[in-house]
Amino acid sequence: MDRVGHIVRRRAVFFVPGFDPAPPRALRERYRREAAKQARLSGHVIQISADGSHAWRVDAVIEGQACETRIEVLAWSDLVRAEMRGGGVWRSFANLTRAAMTNIRAGAIAPLFSLRKGPVIAISYPVLVVLTELLVAALLVVAGAHFGPIGALVGGVAGYAALSLAARKDPIFAHYLIDDYAYAAREDGAYPPALEARLVAFQAKLAAACLADYDEVLLIGHSSGAYLAVSLMADLRRAGGAHPALSLLTLGHVVPMVSFLPRATRLRGDLAGLSTDQALTWVDISAPADGCCFALCDPVAVSGVAPDNQSWPLVISAAFSQTLTPATWAALRWRLFETHFQYLNAFDGGGDYDYFALTAGGQSLAARYGARTPSPSRITRAVSPHRGFT
Repeated sequence: MDRVGHIVRRRAVFFVPGFDPAPPRALRERYRREAAKQARLSGHVIQISADGSHAWRVDAVIEGQACETRIEVLAWSDLVRAEMRGGGVWRSFANLTRAAMTNIRAGAIAPLFSLRKGPVIAISYPVLVVLTELLVAALLVVAGAHFGPIGALVGGVAGYAALSLAARKDPIFAHYLIDDYAYAAREDGAYPPALEARLVAFQAKLAAACLADYDEVLLIGHSSGAYLAVSLMADLRRAGGAHPALSLLTLGHVVPMVSFLPRATRLRGDLAGLSTDQALTWVDISAPADGCCFALCDPVAVSGVAPDNQSWPLVISAAFSQTLTPATWAALRWRLFETHFQYLNAFDGGGDYDYFALTAGGQSLAARYGARTPSPSRITRAVSPHRGFT
Protein backbone atom coordinates (compact mmCIF):
# COMPACT_ATOMS: atom_id res chain seq x y z
CA MET A 1 0.00 0.00 0.00
CA ASP A 2 1.18 3.54 -0.77
CA ARG A 3 1.44 4.90 2.77
CA VAL A 4 2.12 8.46 1.61
CA GLY A 5 -1.13 8.54 -0.38
CA HIS A 6 -3.21 6.73 2.23
CA ILE A 7 -6.76 8.06 2.68
CA VAL A 8 -8.21 7.78 6.18
CA ARG A 9 -11.90 7.23 6.78
CA ARG A 10 -11.56 5.57 10.20
CA ARG A 11 -8.74 6.33 12.63
CA ALA A 12 -7.73 5.24 16.12
CA VAL A 13 -5.75 7.80 18.10
CA PHE A 14 -4.02 7.03 21.39
CA PHE A 15 -2.80 10.08 23.30
CA VAL A 16 -0.08 9.77 25.97
CA PRO A 17 -0.09 12.97 28.03
CA GLY A 18 2.76 14.27 30.08
CA PHE A 19 2.52 14.30 33.87
CA ASP A 20 -0.58 16.46 33.68
CA PRO A 21 -2.35 17.65 36.83
CA ALA A 22 -5.64 17.73 34.87
CA PRO A 23 -7.73 14.55 34.40
CA PRO A 24 -8.29 12.96 30.95
CA ARG A 25 -11.72 14.56 30.64
CA ALA A 26 -9.99 17.96 30.72
CA LEU A 27 -8.13 16.94 27.57
CA ARG A 28 -11.45 16.01 25.98
CA GLU A 29 -12.92 19.39 26.87
CA ARG A 30 -9.82 21.16 25.53
CA TYR A 31 -10.21 19.21 22.30
CA ARG A 32 -13.90 20.14 22.10
CA ARG A 33 -13.25 23.83 22.77
CA GLU A 34 -10.27 24.20 20.46
CA ALA A 35 -11.81 22.10 17.68
CA ALA A 36 -14.73 24.53 17.58
CA LYS A 37 -12.27 27.42 17.18
CA GLN A 38 -10.33 25.66 14.44
CA ALA A 39 -13.58 24.77 12.66
CA ARG A 40 -14.57 28.44 12.54
CA LEU A 41 -11.13 29.40 11.28
CA SER A 42 -10.62 26.63 8.72
CA GLY A 43 -14.10 25.60 7.65
CA HIS A 44 -13.91 22.18 9.29
CA VAL A 45 -17.04 20.35 10.40
CA ILE A 46 -16.26 18.60 13.68
CA GLN A 47 -18.68 16.83 16.01
CA ILE A 48 -17.45 15.32 19.29
CA SER A 49 -19.14 12.83 21.61
CA ALA A 50 -17.88 11.29 24.84
CA ASP A 51 -16.93 7.60 24.88
CA GLY A 52 -16.23 6.95 28.55
CA SER A 53 -14.05 9.00 30.89
CA HIS A 54 -10.83 8.49 28.92
CA ALA A 55 -12.02 8.59 25.31
CA TRP A 56 -14.15 10.46 22.80
CA ARG A 57 -15.32 10.07 19.22
CA VAL A 58 -14.91 12.63 16.46
CA ASP A 59 -16.96 12.80 13.27
CA ALA A 60 -15.40 15.34 10.95
CA VAL A 61 -15.32 16.64 7.43
CA ILE A 62 -11.93 18.28 6.93
CA GLU A 63 -10.54 19.41 3.60
CA GLY A 64 -13.54 17.83 1.92
CA GLN A 65 -12.98 14.34 3.37
CA ALA A 66 -15.15 12.66 5.98
CA CYS A 67 -13.46 10.72 8.77
CA GLU A 68 -14.48 8.96 11.97
CA THR A 69 -11.92 8.98 14.79
CA ARG A 70 -11.77 7.49 18.25
CA ILE A 71 -9.33 9.23 20.61
CA GLU A 72 -8.29 7.56 23.88
CA VAL A 73 -6.10 9.05 26.59
CA LEU A 74 -3.52 6.61 27.97
CA ALA A 75 -3.28 8.04 31.47
CA TRP A 76 -0.32 7.35 33.76
CA SER A 77 -0.02 10.41 36.03
CA ASP A 78 -1.72 8.45 38.84
CA LEU A 79 1.50 6.43 39.13
CA VAL A 80 3.49 9.59 39.76
CA ARG A 81 1.02 10.78 42.38
CA ALA A 82 1.13 7.38 44.10
CA GLU A 83 4.93 7.41 44.21
CA MET A 84 5.12 11.01 45.39
CA ARG A 85 2.31 10.80 47.96
CA GLY A 86 3.17 11.55 51.56
CA GLY A 87 5.97 13.53 53.11
CA GLY A 88 3.86 16.61 53.61
CA VAL A 89 5.44 19.98 53.08
CA TRP A 90 8.96 18.58 52.82
CA ARG A 91 8.20 16.18 49.97
CA SER A 92 8.95 18.70 47.23
CA PHE A 93 12.19 19.78 48.86
CA ALA A 94 13.36 16.17 49.18
CA ASN A 95 12.28 15.36 45.60
CA LEU A 96 14.06 18.42 44.28
CA THR A 97 17.26 17.46 46.07
CA ARG A 98 17.14 13.87 44.83
CA ALA A 99 16.41 14.88 41.22
CA ALA A 100 19.21 17.45 41.25
CA MET A 101 21.74 15.01 42.72
CA THR A 102 20.76 12.32 40.19
CA ASN A 103 21.38 14.66 37.26
CA ILE A 104 24.58 16.04 38.75
CA ARG A 105 26.00 12.54 39.34
CA ALA A 106 24.99 11.59 35.80
CA GLY A 107 26.82 14.56 34.33
CA ALA A 108 23.57 15.54 32.58
CA ILE A 109 23.18 19.16 33.68
CA ALA A 110 25.66 20.81 31.30
CA PRO A 111 24.57 18.72 28.27
CA LEU A 112 20.91 19.51 28.95
CA PHE A 113 21.60 23.22 29.26
CA SER A 114 23.67 23.20 26.05
CA LEU A 115 20.64 22.34 23.92
CA ARG A 116 18.10 25.11 24.40
CA LYS A 117 17.62 28.08 26.72
CA GLY A 118 13.95 27.29 27.28
CA PRO A 119 14.43 24.11 29.31
CA VAL A 120 16.98 25.93 31.45
CA ILE A 121 14.18 28.26 32.50
CA ALA A 122 11.71 25.40 33.00
CA ILE A 123 14.19 23.43 35.12
CA SER A 124 15.36 26.46 37.11
CA TYR A 125 11.90 27.90 37.66
CA PRO A 126 10.64 25.45 40.32
CA VAL A 127 14.01 25.62 42.08
CA LEU A 128 13.75 29.39 42.39
CA VAL A 129 10.12 29.16 43.52
CA VAL A 130 10.88 26.62 46.24
CA LEU A 131 13.90 28.57 47.46
CA THR A 132 11.76 31.71 47.58
CA GLU A 133 9.13 29.87 49.61
CA LEU A 134 11.79 28.73 52.05
CA LEU A 135 13.12 32.27 52.32
CA VAL A 136 9.66 33.66 53.06
CA ALA A 137 9.16 31.03 55.77
CA ALA A 138 12.54 31.87 57.29
CA LEU A 139 11.74 35.59 57.26
CA LEU A 140 8.50 34.92 59.13
CA VAL A 141 10.47 33.13 61.83
CA VAL A 142 13.06 35.93 62.03
CA ALA A 143 10.35 38.58 62.13
CA GLY A 144 8.57 36.73 64.90
CA ALA A 145 11.81 36.35 66.87
CA HIS A 146 11.91 40.12 67.37
CA PHE A 147 9.01 39.64 69.76
CA GLY A 148 10.71 36.96 71.81
CA PRO A 149 10.35 33.16 71.97
CA ILE A 150 6.58 33.24 71.58
CA GLY A 151 6.90 35.45 68.54
CA ALA A 152 9.46 33.05 67.03
CA LEU A 153 7.07 30.16 67.66
CA VAL A 154 4.21 32.04 66.00
CA GLY A 155 6.51 32.92 63.08
CA GLY A 156 7.53 29.28 62.76
CA VAL A 157 3.91 28.12 62.70
CA ALA A 158 3.07 30.80 60.12
CA GLY A 159 6.07 29.84 58.00
CA TYR A 160 5.15 26.16 58.07
CA ALA A 161 1.55 27.00 57.21
CA ALA A 162 2.70 29.12 54.28
CA LEU A 163 4.92 26.32 52.98
CA SER A 164 2.11 23.78 53.35
CA LEU A 165 -0.36 26.02 51.54
CA ALA A 166 2.07 26.67 48.68
CA ALA A 167 2.77 22.96 48.23
CA ARG A 168 -0.91 21.98 48.46
CA LYS A 169 -2.41 24.67 46.23
CA ASP A 170 0.61 25.02 43.92
CA PRO A 171 -0.99 27.81 41.85
CA ILE A 172 2.02 28.19 39.55
CA PHE A 173 2.77 24.45 39.24
CA ALA A 174 6.26 24.58 40.73
CA HIS A 175 5.73 21.56 42.99
CA TYR A 176 4.01 19.70 40.16
CA LEU A 177 7.12 20.18 37.99
CA ILE A 178 9.36 18.94 40.79
CA ASP A 179 7.32 15.74 41.08
CA ASP A 180 7.62 15.28 37.31
CA TYR A 181 11.41 15.72 37.38
CA ALA A 182 11.81 13.50 40.43
CA TYR A 183 9.76 10.65 38.96
CA ALA A 184 11.75 10.76 35.71
CA ALA A 185 15.02 10.60 37.64
CA ARG A 186 14.12 8.27 40.52
CA GLU A 187 15.49 5.12 38.81
CA ASP A 188 18.39 6.92 37.05
CA GLY A 189 16.42 6.78 33.80
CA ALA A 190 15.04 3.24 34.04
CA TYR A 191 11.27 2.91 34.08
CA PRO A 192 9.81 1.88 37.46
CA PRO A 193 8.05 -1.52 37.48
CA ALA A 194 4.58 0.05 37.82
CA LEU A 195 5.19 2.17 34.74
CA GLU A 196 6.44 -0.83 32.75
CA ALA A 197 3.26 -2.70 33.70
CA ARG A 198 1.16 0.25 32.53
CA LEU A 199 3.02 0.26 29.19
CA VAL A 200 2.18 -3.43 28.76
CA ALA A 201 -1.51 -2.59 29.18
CA PHE A 202 -1.20 0.29 26.72
CA GLN A 203 0.54 -1.95 24.19
CA ALA A 204 -2.42 -4.35 24.26
CA LYS A 205 -4.76 -1.49 23.34
CA LEU A 206 -2.50 -0.41 20.50
CA ALA A 207 -2.12 -3.96 19.20
CA ALA A 208 -5.90 -4.48 19.21
CA ALA A 209 -6.38 -1.29 17.19
CA CYS A 210 -3.83 -2.50 14.63
CA LEU A 211 -5.99 -5.59 14.06
CA ALA A 212 -9.25 -3.65 13.84
CA ASP A 213 -10.79 -1.96 10.82
CA TYR A 214 -8.92 1.34 11.06
CA ASP A 215 -7.23 3.11 8.15
CA GLU A 216 -4.66 4.70 10.48
CA VAL A 217 -3.44 3.96 13.99
CA LEU A 218 -1.89 7.14 15.39
CA LEU A 219 0.03 7.28 18.68
CA ILE A 220 0.65 10.78 20.08
CA GLY A 221 2.96 11.64 22.95
CA HIS A 222 3.05 15.13 24.46
CA SER A 223 5.72 16.49 26.81
CA SER A 224 6.99 13.70 29.10
CA GLY A 225 4.43 11.48 27.43
CA ALA A 226 6.56 11.69 24.27
CA TYR A 227 9.31 9.42 25.58
CA LEU A 228 6.69 6.97 26.86
CA ALA A 229 5.07 6.98 23.42
CA VAL A 230 8.47 6.13 21.91
CA SER A 231 8.86 3.15 24.23
CA LEU A 232 5.25 2.09 23.70
CA MET A 233 5.66 2.11 19.92
CA ALA A 234 8.95 0.22 20.24
CA ASP A 235 7.23 -2.41 22.41
CA LEU A 236 4.50 -2.80 19.79
CA ARG A 237 7.01 -3.24 16.99
CA ARG A 238 9.12 -5.74 18.95
CA ALA A 239 5.96 -7.77 19.56
CA GLY A 240 5.27 -7.82 15.82
CA GLY A 241 2.49 -5.23 15.87
CA ALA A 242 2.04 -3.58 12.48
CA HIS A 243 -0.45 -1.59 10.44
CA PRO A 244 -0.34 -0.14 6.90
CA ALA A 245 -0.56 3.38 8.36
CA LEU A 246 1.14 3.09 11.73
CA SER A 247 2.04 6.60 12.90
CA LEU A 248 3.86 8.23 15.81
CA LEU A 249 3.56 11.95 16.54
CA THR A 250 5.62 13.47 19.35
CA LEU A 251 4.83 17.00 20.49
CA GLY A 252 6.94 19.25 22.71
CA HIS A 253 9.17 16.39 23.84
CA VAL A 254 11.46 16.32 26.90
CA VAL A 255 13.25 13.09 25.93
CA PRO A 256 16.75 14.24 27.07
CA MET A 257 15.50 14.58 30.65
CA VAL A 258 15.46 10.78 30.75
CA SER A 259 17.66 9.58 27.89
CA PHE A 260 20.70 11.43 29.29
CA LEU A 261 20.57 9.40 32.54
CA PRO A 262 22.81 6.34 33.03
CA ARG A 263 20.12 3.63 33.35
CA ALA A 264 17.99 4.87 30.45
CA THR A 265 19.27 2.03 28.28
CA ARG A 266 15.71 0.93 27.54
CA LEU A 267 14.70 4.37 26.19
CA ARG A 268 17.91 4.85 24.22
CA GLY A 269 17.43 1.45 22.61
CA ASP A 270 13.84 2.30 21.77
CA LEU A 271 14.94 5.57 20.16
CA ALA A 272 17.60 3.83 18.09
CA GLY A 273 15.23 1.06 17.00
CA LEU A 274 12.43 3.34 15.86
CA SER A 275 14.81 5.66 14.03
CA THR A 276 15.29 3.10 11.25
CA ASP A 277 11.87 1.43 11.27
CA GLN A 278 10.38 1.67 7.78
CA ALA A 279 7.06 0.18 8.93
CA LEU A 280 5.97 3.42 10.57
CA THR A 281 5.95 7.19 10.17
CA TRP A 282 7.39 9.28 13.02
CA VAL A 283 7.01 13.06 13.04
CA ASP A 284 8.32 15.22 15.89
CA ILE A 285 6.90 18.73 16.22
CA SER A 286 8.00 21.42 18.65
CA ALA A 287 8.43 25.18 18.79
CA PRO A 288 11.41 27.22 20.02
CA ALA A 289 8.93 29.47 21.84
CA ASP A 290 7.89 26.53 24.04
CA GLY A 291 10.13 26.87 27.06
CA CYS A 292 9.03 23.54 28.54
CA CYS A 293 10.45 21.34 25.78
CA PHE A 294 13.69 20.61 23.96
CA ALA A 295 12.55 22.35 20.82
CA LEU A 296 13.82 21.06 17.47
CA CYS A 297 16.22 18.69 19.23
CA ASP A 298 16.28 15.41 17.31
CA PRO A 299 15.67 13.06 20.27
CA VAL A 300 17.59 10.20 18.67
CA ALA A 301 20.60 12.25 17.63
CA VAL A 302 21.06 14.32 20.81
CA SER A 303 20.80 11.11 22.84
CA GLY A 304 23.85 9.82 20.94
CA VAL A 305 22.18 6.74 19.46
CA ALA A 306 21.56 7.83 15.85
CA PRO A 307 22.62 5.08 13.42
CA ASP A 308 24.08 5.91 10.01
CA ASN A 309 20.82 4.91 8.34
CA GLN A 310 18.56 7.01 10.56
CA SER A 311 15.21 7.83 8.94
CA TRP A 312 13.12 9.11 11.86
CA PRO A 313 11.92 11.32 13.32
CA LEU A 314 11.06 14.03 10.84
CA VAL A 315 11.71 17.10 13.02
CA ILE A 316 9.45 20.06 12.20
CA SER A 317 8.91 23.43 13.84
CA ALA A 318 5.41 24.56 14.80
CA ALA A 319 6.80 28.14 14.71
CA PHE A 320 4.23 29.72 17.03
CA SER A 321 5.31 33.26 16.14
CA GLN A 322 4.41 32.54 12.50
CA THR A 323 1.44 30.18 12.83
CA LEU A 324 -0.45 32.32 15.35
CA THR A 325 -1.74 35.83 14.74
CA PRO A 326 0.23 38.62 16.44
CA ALA A 327 -2.62 39.20 18.90
CA THR A 328 -2.87 35.52 19.86
CA TRP A 329 0.89 35.18 20.17
CA ALA A 330 1.16 38.33 22.30
CA ALA A 331 -1.47 36.97 24.69
CA LEU A 332 0.18 33.55 24.87
CA ARG A 333 3.91 34.05 24.90
CA TRP A 334 4.35 34.73 28.63
CA ARG A 335 1.99 31.93 29.72
CA LEU A 336 4.56 29.18 30.14
CA PHE A 337 2.24 26.21 30.58
CA GLU A 338 -0.40 27.22 28.06
CA THR A 339 2.35 27.72 25.49
CA HIS A 340 3.43 24.13 26.16
CA PHE A 341 -0.13 22.97 25.39
CA GLN A 342 -0.52 25.10 22.27
CA TYR A 343 0.18 22.05 20.08
CA LEU A 344 -3.25 20.77 21.16
CA ASN A 345 -5.01 24.07 20.43
CA ALA A 346 -6.37 25.93 17.43
CA PHE A 347 -3.95 27.88 15.22
CA ASP A 348 -5.22 31.12 13.70
CA GLY A 349 -2.18 32.36 11.78
CA GLY A 350 -1.87 29.89 8.94
CA GLY A 351 0.82 27.30 8.28
CA ASP A 352 0.41 23.57 7.78
CA TYR A 353 0.18 22.49 11.43
CA ASP A 354 -3.44 21.74 12.30
CA TYR A 355 -3.86 19.38 15.24
CA PHE A 356 -7.47 18.66 14.30
CA ALA A 357 -6.64 17.84 10.70
CA LEU A 358 -3.90 15.51 11.98
CA THR A 359 -6.18 13.72 14.42
CA ALA A 360 -9.54 13.84 12.62
CA GLY A 361 -8.83 14.62 8.96
CA GLY A 362 -8.82 12.35 5.94
CA GLN A 363 -5.06 12.18 5.43
CA SER A 364 -2.62 9.97 7.29
CA LEU A 365 0.42 11.44 9.02
CA ALA A 366 2.58 10.10 6.19
CA ALA A 367 0.38 11.72 3.57
CA ARG A 368 0.32 15.05 5.35
CA TYR A 369 4.06 15.32 5.95
CA GLY A 370 5.52 12.89 3.42
CA ALA A 371 6.92 15.67 1.24
CA ARG A 372 8.26 17.81 4.08
CA THR A 373 11.94 18.27 4.78
CA PRO A 374 13.28 18.58 8.35
CA SER A 375 13.58 21.97 9.98
CA PRO A 376 16.97 23.46 9.02
CA SER A 377 17.45 24.68 12.60
CA ARG A 378 17.04 21.27 14.21
CA ILE A 379 19.78 20.16 16.61
CA THR A 380 21.43 16.85 15.74
CA ARG A 381 24.70 16.90 17.68
CA ALA A 382 25.15 14.06 20.16
CA VAL A 383 25.54 15.51 23.65
CA SER A 384 24.26 12.83 26.01
CA PRO A 385 26.87 11.72 28.55
CA HIS A 386 25.44 8.17 28.42
CA ARG A 387 24.85 6.46 25.07
CA GLY A 388 24.72 2.74 25.67
CA PHE A 389 21.51 0.81 25.09
CA THR A 390 22.45 -2.83 25.56
